[in-house]
Amino acid sequence: MSKHYFVTGGAGFIGSNYVHRLLERGEKVTVYDNLSRAGAPKNLKWLQETFGEKAFNLVVGDVRDPGQLVASTRDADVIVHLAGQVAVTTSVVKPREDFEINAFGTFNVLEAARLNGRDPIFIYSSTNKVYGGMDDVEVVETATRWGYKDLPFGAAESQPLDFHSPYGCSKGTGDQYVRDYSRIYGLRSVVLRQSCIYGPRQFGVEDQGWVAWFIIAAVTGKPMSIYGDGKQVRDVLHVFDLNDAYDLAIQNIDDVKGEVFNLGGGPENTMSIWTEFGPMLEKLLGKKLPVTWGDWRPGDQKVFVADIRKAEKILAWKPKYDVEKGVKQLFDWVSANKNLF
Repeated sequence: MSKHYFVTGGAGFIGSNYVHRLLERGEKVTVYDNLSRAGAPKNLKWLQETFGEKAFNLVVGDVRDPGQLVASTRDADVIVHLAGQVAVTTSVVKPREDFEINAFGTFNVLEAARLNGRDPIFIYSSTNKVYGGMDDVEVVETATRWGYKDLPFGAAESQPLDFHSPYGCSKGTGDQYVRDYSRIYGLRSVVLRQSCIYGPRQFGVEDQGWVAWFIIAAVTGKPMSIYGDGKQVRDVLHVFDLNDAYDLAIQNIDDVKGEVFNLGGGPENTMSIWTEFGPMLEKLLGKKLPVTWGDWRPGDQKVFVADIRKAEKILAWKPKYDVEKGVKQLFDWVSANKNLF
């Protein structure tokens, strides 16, 4: 029996990929999105052209509007909360707006779920930024990257929370509210602390979605800037693998409600943002890429690698896309869709 999925940010990068998957298997879907991101209208058009305009319900709405959320979620069985302000740099410039969207907005979606009356499943897209700079964790430098000295599997869910930047604070507020709504109200919720997600339909910009941004800039000839020393290491996770984890969390909700999972590529899927990724990109493009260099940006960790063993053990989930395969797929998608950029 199909469920009714209510997806906030359903026209965004992650949301549109997940909605595509849901529609493909015949689920009932409501997309709730204010269409403010540059790529959202393009993703919406793609979904409508693929499945037809009547294949899903579209609500052009904002998570800052509690009344609209309550009205729109009345018959939702699963609420997947992906809408948010997504850039650390924007949060520093506009901290109030960042708070209103990420903290207050998540509270509004939680309240809509609590008042829904159908005991909905609630999936929250959190971030590794809740762990902050991890200044207590020793890092070591090699020729091409930074790395953890004593965390061979990466940072686990037990890593102390340390919200850096307004973005870290606002997303972390939502993260903890979602956990507590499970404890206090019995909401069947799961918090997913996501690392760097990449894949098709990602209209990356300089301050968010760095894998996609560098590929888009390389393919379309836009100028590229590297902040810091380019050796910052991230674990990267393909959006299709992330969507697998959403499905598994929903399928196993009675076992995982109230839980928190780190979702990233893990130690096997890492790269430094330029000293390693740059040569990979130049090889795909077939030429050298000119870049300019700038100072480190606030809240920029030298290393973040997620320990994903909890998700592997409890959800029986594991990334299927390695870095090389995933980057090439995104490079090919951008190359084939240059007209979109």
